[in-house]
Amino acid sequence: MTEADIKPARRSIGATRNPASQEAILVAAEAVLVENGLSGFSIEAVARRARAGKPTIYRWWPSQAALLLDVYHNQKRINFIFPDTGNVHDDLRAYLAGLLQTWREGASGEVFRCVVAKAQEEPAALTALSAYMAGRRHQSGKIVERAQARGEVRPEVKPELVTEILASFAWGRLLTERLNVSEEEVDAVVDAVLGGILAKPAT
Repeated sequence: MTEADIKPARRSIGATRNPASQEAILVAAEAVLVENGLSGFSIEAVARRARAGKPTIYRWWPSQAALLLDVYHNQKRINFIFPDTGNVHDDLRAYLAGLLQTWREGASGEVFRCVVAKAQEEPAALTALSAYMAGRRHQSGKIVERAQARGEVRPEVKPELVTEILASFAWGRLLTERLNVSEEEVDAVVDAVLGGILAKPAT
């Protein structure tokens, strides 16, 4: 019998999430996914690894997709920061390059691919993913809102649409396992988008 076998299960505190238990479950879920892939991912496997009860996990995360999204968000929160350099070109370039790097390094790219895969088959997963992405678009759109306030971007441009275009490029590379994008390619994508949104200099 190992030390892990005799450790007591972590106790939940009802509907309120115990921070230690929540972190243990998120870490366990990521490990199960990385080791076993989506086909081998289950709440049962996560519960065993985290030494947590299945009812606790289902109370906090009503579906596998909800749990995977929290795993992804936890990784993204740690590894990704929305840039604010004071220049729209540099901000958008850092945003796109950072997104690609975050997905390329560590497990977050694999986790997100799994969430997208589940969303193609499960309505609840699609709803959860759509709600999550709406929040991310709102957050990333602030990059363009700041540029509009500085007069760099035309006022009629829709901020969330701009960053969605860049994110869509990154999505395509993620889902086809082509995340090793060169700096020249990142610049080309950003320049192409900026060509349609920059304010024209006064004449």
